Amino acid sequence: MTKESLATLNTQTLIGHTDRRGRAWHYKSELQGERPNHYPGAIPVADVRERLFNWRAAARPVAVERPATEDDATHRDADGNPVRWVVDPRRRAIVREEDPDGTVFGVFSADYVPHQYGEWLLENVQHILDDDLSIASAGVLRDGAVAWVEVSVPDSLRTPEGVEFRPNLLATTTLDGTLATTYKRTVTDVVCDNTRNIALAERGPQTKIRHSRYEKLGLLSARQALEVVYTTADAFAAEVARLCAVPVSDAQWAMFLDAWVPGTDPRTGGELSGARKAAAERRRSELDDLYRNDERAAPWRGSAHAVVQAVNTHEHHVRALAHGSDRLQSNMRKMVNGAFEDLDVRAWHTLEGVLQPA
Repeated sequence: MTKESLATLNTQTLIGHTDRRGRAWHYKSELQGERPNHYPGAIPVADVRERLFNWRAAARPVAVERPATEDDATHRDADGNPVRWVVDPRRRAIVREEDPDGTVFGVFSADYVPHQYGEWLLENVQHILDDDLSIASAGVLRDGAVAWVEVSVPDSLRTPEGVEFRPNLLATTTLDGTLATTYKRTVTDVVCDNTRNIALAERGPQTKIRHSRYEKLGLLSARQALEVVYTTADAFAAEVARLCAVPVSDAQWAMFLDAWVPGTDPRTGGELSGARKAAAERRRSELDDLYRNDERAAPWRGSAHAVVQAVNTHEHHVRALAHGSDRLQSNMRKMVNGAFEDLDVRAWHTLEGVLQPA
């Protein structure tokens, strides 16, 4: 489940091309007010700016409470002692510019520069939109701390193996220091809404810019990063064809599960017990069910593609998260920082070891 409320998801995210792709899982018309957040076609740039990016982040001075005399004290601490506020010139807090009581996104060094959502995610993306590329989704989450704009083709594509997908370009950044501003190509599996990053065939091209006054993003470099969406379809189709052509027997699938979710402690070599054993057995059962019965993997059962799909789907939608974690935000973070790429590659390498034992 997501920590974001349904009200937030229905007002602070915009979902496009619903006439072709359907509604988002969180769709609740009664929570959207007079303006629906779902669009039959592309999302207009003006709507993203007006509805989501209609505010700016600002850097404010940070003060530290220091001991003081009665003459220079600004206030008293909890124990009644005279203290004063002293500005720390090395630190700045990032807040909403026009909200005096709003959330403090983070406290950073004086070199930290907040990347304004309207400029870094919208204006840079706007330059590459045309008849074939449009805004498919956008959103602001975590009380404004994270935002994204997704550029995509209107129609989904289908490989000869029956895998339906769409290539995207994701532009995202944060104001709390958790992510650099990132422009990255991705692929969404239409059936399950999993995200892949062309992990097996090649590393998905991306551009990252730190929140520093020394780093700038020129239009040319942004455009070059975004234009790779045109090459994504062929690369992903080739990856799917490659994986579907690799046969996997039931015995090899069982061996893969043994290697992917071992029943022994890697540190001691002894068998797992108690809660750790139960967790491993549950994970194996979940993966096996996805591989054999779920529409996100089962149609390609008996191939390497089904194995990678089962692992990827489990990580996106099934695997238990740490207490208090948010799946929606966790998935976005893994998509941007390359964790899903690493997952797909590790799954493939593990399967290779089963198919071609040393």
